Amino acid sequence: MLRSLTYGAIGLARNAIAAIVLVNGAAQAETVTIAALGDSLTQGYGLIEQEGFVPRMEAWLRDQGAEVDIINAGVSGDTTAGGLSRVEWTLTPRVDALIVALGGNDMMRGIAPEVARANLDGIMQAAEAADKPVLLIGMEAPGNYGPDYKSAFDSIYPDLANSYDSLLFDNFFEGIMSDDLSSARARYMQPDGIHPNAEGVDRIVAAMGPAVLDLVARVDD
Repeated sequence: MLRSLTYGAIGLARNAIAAIVLVNGAAQAETVTIAALGDSLTQGYGLIEQEGFVPRMEAWLRDQGAEVDIINAGVSGDTTAGGLSRVEWTLTPRVDALIVALGGNDMMRGIAPEVARANLDGIMQAAEAADKPVLLIGMEAPGNYGPDYKSAFDSIYPDLANSYDSLLFDNFFEGIMSDDLSSARARYMQPDGIHPNAEGVDRIVAAMGPAVLDLVARVDD
């Protein structure tokens, strides 16, 4: 009798352990891994690691209850051509979705909009072939290159998002844009006037976060 009770208890314990392992495995499987393919804005230029775009976005998403890991695939100074050269090995089997935040350096270097468009199109093609949903982050060209350049460059992002049925967030800097751009720049940008400071990153993340939640939802679907 004692032996049967003992073996019964051991069996129950084993079953309980197996159930815990299965539950933990399921919880881990539900974690969504996103690769953020970008340049210095993604990489977190000029900030300590914890204040950069990727860790702050990851923290924001988790605060909303999303089980998300974000891989920082940002390279300072990268152009759309650099992103295209890296996208194949960025989209590993571990990656469930892709944020694409490129084009700022193309614009600053005056690279022809059709070249940037072709590179971004190649990135979108790679993501489509890998069956990974994409959130495309737009950029707006300044007026100093002329209206034709600005029109051609600004249209790249909505056109590609429409062509590939991807999510679009219109402007990386949307969270820090205001009517008084000079005061916004003084408060939310680093002295170089190009990269956001820690407070600016938090505002960018808060504005963009809901779009990234939509990206997570596409993975869950």
